[in-house]
Amino acid sequence: MAYQAIFKRYELKYMLTRSQKEAILKAMEPYMALDKYGRTTIRNLYFDTENYRLIRHSIEKPVYKEKLRLRSYRLAEPDSPVFVELKKKFKSVVYKRRLSMPEEEAMHWLCDELPKDISADAFLECFLSSDGSDNQIAQEIRYFKEYYKTLHPTVFLSYEREAYYCRSGGDFRVTFDDHILYRQDNLSLESEISGTPLLDDDKVLMEIKTSGGIPLWMTHALSENHIYKTSFSKYGTAYKEILTNHKGEYLHA
Repeated sequence: MAYQAIFKRYELKYMLTRSQKEAILKAMEPYMALDKYGRTTIRNLYFDTENYRLIRHSIEKPVYKEKLRLRSYRLAEPDSPVFVELKKKFKSVVYKRRLSMPEEEAMHWLCDELPKDISADAFLECFLSSDGSDNQIAQEIRYFKEYYKTLHPTVFLSYEREAYYCRSGGDFRVTFDDHILYRQDNLSLESEISGTPLLDDDKVLMEIKTSGGIPLWMTHALSENHIYKTSFSKYGTAYKEILTNHKGEYLHA
């Protein structure tokens, strides 16, 4: 496959000030490099049930939780490749499965708007790899859709990201996200960026992504700059903002 479809790793989150980010970047210089995409804008559409079952369960901090989203790394057009992502977390380990397909087809599938003369099986065959390596992913996403039944786009969430990889190899990665915005209207990856900010201008969300441990140099940098792990979900925070703005009515939708 031309893209990585399966991820299994720890994703550790830290809320930084701008000055703390600069200190971490300085500590990273000998070990990490900015990836080839530089600073990118990531667009996400989160899918949930009519009563927000998925995110309500997630913010209760269960042992197991899951979510479904559609993601694009640029302003999408109907034929642009986007990712259908099924993300699960079990005992602090994140498992992510994703399929790539054109934006228009992805929306038709996820929103149950396929033409009546095309079955889900026939539709999926168009986007599965010839070696069958992502057939299992397609079936997992299909089962997820059928289990939750009323899934539909609920929140558009975007942010600016800088991603760094380890110069010496391995899967240790660090990302910085800011300008995190959410909205509940114009739910399309083909739309321009707009929405309500989730963070103050001085705040940056850093994530460490790794299947193993944190390098000693990073541990020292975190300690020296008084940076501590936190729990922060972009979609979960947006949902709490929605509850506040609507005086809790969504708890009983």
